[in-house]
Amino acid sequence: MDSFKNTADSSTEEKIKAAARTVFHKKGFAASRTRDIAEEAGINLALLNYYFRSKEKLFVLVMIETLTEFFGSVSVIINNPETTFEEKIEQFAAGYIDLIFREPDIPLFIMSEIRNNPEQLLQKVDIRNTVFNSVFMQQFTEAMQQGKIKDQNFLHFMMNFVGLIVFPFIGKPLLKAISGLTEEQFNMLIEERKKLIPVWIKAMMN
Repeated sequence: MDSFKNTADSSTEEKIKAAARTVFHKKGFAASRTRDIAEEAGINLALLNYYFRSKEKLFVLVMIETLTEFFGSVSVIINNPETTFEEKIEQFAAGYIDLIFREPDIPLFIMSEIRNNPEQLLQKVDIRNTVFNSVFMQQFTEAMQQGKIKDQNFLHFMMNFVGLIVFPFIGKPLLKAISGLTEEQFNMLIEERKKLIPVWIKAMMN
């Protein structure tokens, strides 16, 4: 009986977390209500409050899981000692775009919450170590010292690189309205960027 109860508890918690993830990603923390999450999960508000006492607690849990998953996938790519710097650029661009296709609300969610509470993020997710102590960073520095790429601040490089990937998703409504592209045509355009972004980045580095 206890085993059945634990399984049921776990299933309900996961259902609530999945619903909260959907609601928070779309609306952000401030605009989301616990009632919205309960409705998304298909449960009553009292049951949600039984498992998670506050919206804040649930939000922190969802945010940390989202960012840990995201930076975990990034870490695998940028710390692979078997791939070159150029190969990492290609894999990073393709992997990031694929992730956003699966979770289209992630860029705005991450940007919003990083802006609102960067210290909490840095305490929970070791972004600084993931990026600046990575094989990718080492390869960037070595390539610059060897004259293979022009001397530049690594942050400039990352801002250019990530911006090329993320901006089209953030500006998607405006870009579609201006161009008249359908959803399918826009997605095809983004697929093309998987190959084009590494070409543009290499051109900027030389």
